[in-house]
Amino acid sequence: MGDNEMSVFGVSEAEEEIYRHFLRNPGTTTDHLHLLLHTTPASARTHVERLQKLGLLHPEEPDLRIFPTDPEIAVAHLIDLRLHALHQEFQRVTRSRHVIDGLRAEQNTRKPPAAGIEQLEGLAQIRNRIDDLAFFAREEILSVEPYTKLSPENIARSRPLDLRCLRRGVKIRNVVIRDALRDPATAAYLKELAGHGAMIRVTERGAERLLVYDRKAALVPLDPHDTSRGALLAHRSGLVCNIIALFEKIWDQAADLAQAEGEAEEAPDDRLSETEHRVLVSMCSVGKDEAGARELGVSVRTYRRYVAELMQTLGAASRAHAALLARERGWI
Repeated sequence: MGDNEMSVFGVSEAEEEIYRHFLRNPGTTTDHLHLLLHTTPASARTHVERLQKLGLLHPEEPDLRIFPTDPEIAVAHLIDLRLHALHQEFQRVTRSRHVIDGLRAEQNTRKPPAAGIEQLEGLAQIRNRIDDLAFFAREEILSVEPYTKLSPENIARSRPLDLRCLRRGVKIRNVVIRDALRDPATAAYLKELAGHGAMIRVTERGAERLLVYDRKAALVPLDPHDTSRGALLAHRSGLVCNIIALFEKIWDQAADLAQAEGEAEEAPDDRLSETEHRVLVSMCSVGKDEAGARELGVSVRTYRRYVAELMQTLGAASRAHAALLARERGWI
């Protein structure tokens, strides 16, 4: 016998030899097959029966002569079976994360988490859990993403998971803020997702990040203004339902991506977004950042980031300079 090339699909060396035998001799019987394998008739029958279960061989009436399945069809079927087995194994592995909780309980160093709520610590753990939730999503993913742009690394990381979900028929509804459309790479990626079936809407106002998977698990940041501090993953139906209700409210108030893109194309290049205009007015009329942040309904840190981005857009060296340049352009 030669090398067992089909072992990667879980086909034994003897089974591969039998399959190759019937490729060379289709329509023959299994009467003397055990002689070819140097084994017993019972062992040969066992191998043939398994190949029939795998779909590689099929007997035909009335004399049960054996015919092989076309190699291209056979290998494609074996690939599907193998991937399904690997997927089930991956599920078992990822679901074994509860082992960590059990081991931590032995330390008695912290109180157990509230039932149905899990606290994730650090960006790495959050990203890993998001990857797991997206990988196993079967029906729907809801998300509100308040980013103003996605880095090339973020896009490269997200694209395979997003497209895989869409290919599997998972329904994706995503809300982003209008400022995200100002970044060409981010806008192109959102348009790509929409082209593959994702439903994307655009909101004018900043919103807190949230993710919901199959209406069973919801992820929200521990601190909306500093996502690196961690996140809460809720499984309790009451909490998840409330988060879904918040999403639906944001979704209903948002505009379709195509409509938002059309408005952006019609607008002049130097047109301010609604958020930028509100920040600009606040800069010129309010003395302290705390008061400006309250007017916009955001944190002081977020308000200062908006101010810095606006000054960069204007090319201003100071806030006073930014106000002067804005007046020259007719923005205020």
